[in-house]
Amino acid sequence: MRASLIVAVFAAALSAACEPTVDLTAGLEVVEVSTGWSDAGIVNGQNKLVPFVSFKFKNVSNQVLSTLQANVLFSRVGEETEWGSSYIKVAGSEGLAPGAVSGTQNVACPKGYTGSESRQQMLDNPSFVDARVRIMAKYSSAQWKLVGEYTIDRRLLAR
Repeated sequence: MRASLIVAVFAAALSAACEPTVDLTAGLEVVEVSTGWSDAGIVNGQNKLVPFVSFKFKNVSNQVLSTLQANVLFSRVGEETEWGSSYIKVAGSEGLAPGAVSGTQNVACPKGYTGSESRQQMLDNPSFVDARVRIMAKYSSAQWKLVGEYTIDRRLLAR
């Protein structure tokens, strides 16, 4: 009994290891993307705005993408230095099936701008520096791949 269990586990692992890998740049689409600036409340007596992105993943490959993860990286336009990031577990061991769409992923950058002006005045300020977001993804033990890059719309999002 024990030997047959070991053989079954080994066969399953070998079968999974023999699956062709999915190139996420072609096998995963970022869909329903929405960006803007989110009201992060009052910090030290000043209004705070942070860049925000909302998106879903669509598996356009013919394989299940198990343990699908995203790393969402924010930076200011014109700068390569990361401003803030967030790690997201999109799908666990059950994975994202071929043709399936993930739930909505809502991500706000932990950093942003503070000011005494109204939030809209902050966005309209000529010194305001726009932001961008890069969405990286990986599944199983694959390497991180860039699957989307977007400029954050200069618009105030409703709370």
